[in-house]
Amino acid sequence: MKNRISHIIIIVLLTISVFVQGQSKVNPRAEWFTDARFGMFIHWGVYSGAEGIWKGEKLRDYNNYAEWIYYRNRIDREEYITLLERFDWESIDPEQWVVLAKKAGMKYVCITAKHHDGFALWDSEVSNYDVAEYTDPKRDIMKELSDACRKHDMKLGFYYSHWVDWEHPGAWDHTREIYGISAEEYDRYWQEKVLPQMQELLTGYGKIDMIWFDMWKHHSETCVTKEQLLQLKGLIRELQPQCLVNSRLGLSIEEDSDIDYKTMGDNQLGSKKEEFPWQSPATVAHSWGFHALEEQWKSTSTLLHSLIGNVSLNGNMMLNIGPRANGDVPYEIENRLLDMGQWLAVNGEAIYGCQAFDLVKDQHDWGRITSKVLPEGRTRLYLHLYNWPLNHQLPVTGIKDAPIRAYMLSDKQEADLAYDHKQVFTRIELPLLPSDPYVSVLVLEYDHYPEIEDGLVSESVYGGYALQLGNTILKEGKEEIIASSTQGWIPPHIKVDEKSSYTWRIFVEEPLSMNADVSYSYQGESGKGKISVSNGSNEIPQELKASGLFVGEPNRGLKTPDFQSNRIGSLEFPSAGIYEITLDIKPAKEEAMDFLWLWLER
Repeated sequence: MKNRISHIIIIVLLTISVFVQGQSKVNPRAEWFTDARFGMFIHWGVYSGAEGIWKGEKLRDYNNYAEWIYYRNRIDREEYITLLERFDWESIDPEQWVVLAKKAGMKYVCITAKHHDGFALWDSEVSNYDVAEYTDPKRDIMKELSDACRKHDMKLGFYYSHWVDWEHPGAWDHTREIYGISAEEYDRYWQEKVLPQMQELLTGYGKIDMIWFDMWKHHSETCVTKEQLLQLKGLIRELQPQCLVNSRLGLSIEEDSDIDYKTMGDNQLGSKKEEFPWQSPATVAHSWGFHALEEQWKSTSTLLHSLIGNVSLNGNMMLNIGPRANGDVPYEIENRLLDMGQWLAVNGEAIYGCQAFDLVKDQHDWGRITSKVLPEGRTRLYLHLYNWPLNHQLPVTGIKDAPIRAYMLSDKQEADLAYDHKQVFTRIELPLLPSDPYVSVLVLEYDHYPEIEDGLVSESVYGGYALQLGNTILKEGKEEIIASSTQGWIPPHIKVDEKSSYTWRIFVEEPLSMNADVSYSYQGESGKGKISVSNGSNEIPQELKASGLFVGEPNRGLKTPDFQSNRIGSLEFPSAGIYEITLDIKPAKEEAMDFLWLWLER
């Protein structure tokens, strides 16, 4: 009996451990969402027939979003609808999109049921401005897609443009900034079209897993009232209690805890770890709807890095396809999705159901880390290697615990990799060749959730330490942060015009000597200012040297301050351990020193 009680206690403690280390602000509705991590967005509608060109004129406006052509090119409503004559209805099969999503390793699909043009892709009783009115036999794309999602075990989402509708006379379009709109007019649209159509979508197609709204402004900056938004959200909660609602409803996740996840800006990736669910809507190219003149294609590596980067910060990615008017997915999109699917078939364990780890986003220059706490309490860290080290050694800084094993995720035999662990540093011996042409994944396994040492600058795959303003632990003095300019010839840096100091923490694994290089621009007189670098054991002083000017490209008349790398000496590290590295800067009176970086290397 005593052993049984102990066993129960251990299970409870392990369960608590899993909960504590997981993403903490996830409501039960959204648990599937944070497990899925990867979904498909489908932008398809009347605009797909235009392909970004209207009567020989390409889409107006800098953003080049083909789905905006009705509004941007000021097309007459009756002419716009004639684009449906270009559609090859016999070829259009939404199940093909779902099959592609499945092959790509995606777990959910979300389609533009009604985009800003106000056209419904289902047989709506609310308005005859829908696909059934213009097809024979009548089509209902929402039904066809929902049936396919159920058939292929795919979660289903509907995009619905609630704020903007270019077809309804009482709705918002941006010309209302000139001509105005009354609250009564807008509420008439809300009651006549938005709520009834949402009711159709929520009651006619079985279980709906998410409604994706697209109001990219907070409601306080729009004509939509908070009361109207709560009315709409209340309808969803009443008819589909488990359906997810995103923050582009117009209510931020901070303002309303009942919002299920935050939607980032278009193609905006994560920058920090978040405890609430969030998602990046992203494109393979630039436009969301199909654009015949599209040229901005992202590589498979770029897309995988985006997905991995988001998951490493507790985020999702919903990647868009923009089918043509015959239903075909562009070749470039389909092939990239299939490549991603092949990668996920091998490495999906490092994505699905994974969380962020506790180290900061840019801790290592070789890639990103995702993590998973297993039911029995063991933890796996998945090291996604964007840059395979040529010396076949992977430095991992900041984890106090030694792993119990290391292996490549793609290796079915899980052959152990040799590694050495010292205090807060693990060095792993890699195979000669990468395990994947895009991103290789290495697994570090621990018998518990590992503890970290925060605030360390990691050893680079190139063998040194890059000490910059962004990874300091202490700053004293006054500085001005200067953004990059003149096409990047002047890099982002800090301008220091009075005595200042900056401190970093590094770990060295053995006694050694390291050279110190400092990159700066100084337009004052040589010898009139000073810098010094110290590690607590010894110090290197040096007088500032005038760096002069630099010309990045010929015949442009652009003379910029020259940022030069200066070898100022070497620091001795008498034993293994954590050291504080301090850079002291003392410019001459009424002069400024522009500091870029400090580099330590054996």
